[in-house]
Amino acid sequence: MSDASIITLISLGVTFLFMLGVPVFLIIAYWVIGCSFVLGLTLDNMGAELLNVFNKGFALLAMPLFILTGDLINKSGIARRLSDFAYACLGWVRGGLAMASLGACGLFAAISGSNSATTATIGSMLHPEMVKGGYDERFSAATAAAGGTVGIIIPPSIIFIVYGFLMNLPISDLFVAGIIPGALMVAGMQVACWIVCRLNGWGHLIQLQMNRILKTAFGAWLGFFAIGLVLWGIYTGKFSPTEAAGVTVGFCIIAGLLSWVATRLLGLDSAKAWQEKSYGEMLVVEGFTLRQIPGITMRSAEITGILAPLIAISVVMQQILSLLGAQAVIGDFVASMGGYHAVLFTAMVIVFFSGMVLESLPVTIILAPILAPIAANVGVDPIHFSVIFLVGASIGFITPPYGLNLYVASGVTGVPYFRLLKYTVPYLVALISVWVLVSLTPALTLLLLPTR
Repeated sequence: MSDASIITLISLGVTFLFMLGVPVFLIIAYWVIGCSFVLGLTLDNMGAELLNVFNKGFALLAMPLFILTGDLINKSGIARRLSDFAYACLGWVRGGLAMASLGACGLFAAISGSNSATTATIGSMLHPEMVKGGYDERFSAATAAAGGTVGIIIPPSIIFIVYGFLMNLPISDLFVAGIIPGALMVAGMQVACWIVCRLNGWGHLIQLQMNRILKTAFGAWLGFFAIGLVLWGIYTGKFSPTEAAGVTVGFCIIAGLLSWVATRLLGLDSAKAWQEKSYGEMLVVEGFTLRQIPGITMRSAEITGILAPLIAISVVMQQILSLLGAQAVIGDFVASMGGYHAVLFTAMVIVFFSGMVLESLPVTIILAPILAPIAANVGVDPIHFSVIFLVGASIGFITPPYGLNLYVASGVTGVPYFRLLKYTVPYLVALISVWVLVSLTPALTLLLLPTR
């Protein structure tokens, strides 16, 4: 039997395992090990490559730190304050609570950098409130899933860190380039949400009160400060992305501990601050204790323990694909499309369909080194293409059969996966529309870059 036939059988075998629900990391690892034996590569080579990824990956240190930041702001109660502010701003509009949940996803993403953490946090907090407010439970869960897509676009972004590491691009520039497209994604989904809710008559309206908006904004000051700290440090060059992640973790720990001291020892009750109209109590959040920090850190470490090996094994997969000539085949096909827009459109189609069956990390690690140089050759700015690529990858979070955010939303809300699919369609239309707009308008990604 020829090597090509054996590799085909291995690929079919791991595809079958994927359909059975075997984790993506194991699928890629099985394929890499099988192909290594066929190609005559030793397992020592794979081990050396895995180690090399992390030995040269200082930028990857930001990934676990931003994951920890998301867990800290959730545990401390900062995320709830950001959600309250979003609802105060939008609750007077039909579908306002659902639109507020999308806005809260954007605010949470601006600190955590993770799509799954954004979906899980906002979904667990606001899904029960939306159901009580008269929204269909399937739509509520789908809204949380869709909102999580901005978790990897609005800076800081874990996947931008990986992309910058792979393509040797300034991560701070990638972060800044994601601001406007991320905001447009939120706005586009909010428009779709408003249309759906207006057609169905969903949502109880609250009165627009400037006092409530100002009060909830005041109560969310810790969240706004954390967002501003990250963006200011990176945009001005005061921090590298890794340093910014460390500074943000330190700030969240101090804020959480001091808030717990204030709420317990000084007798403040931050949970009742709105009802009692106490501005003093809104200065603090629920917080956490020193004893709780190891548990929070362990949860973040578990997520990092899933993502980091996936990054490493995907790099080895990229090496094997190169040996097999797959990268050259894909590259030649895309390059044969001709001009600027044809190449860009072809690359977008490949990213979109890849995102339907793979998580964003393997999509980025496998396809970015193939597609980015081709796009650059036809005149696409590398920073602009990075945003186009990753917006497309983020849409994959709510497209079956993979749709990671749909699984996360189903898990935290209890709504079965397949019941969510109908209500993701309006959000998919909105996101794809924004994606096309961003791809055709480079200024939307390059406008805020100080060097452009």
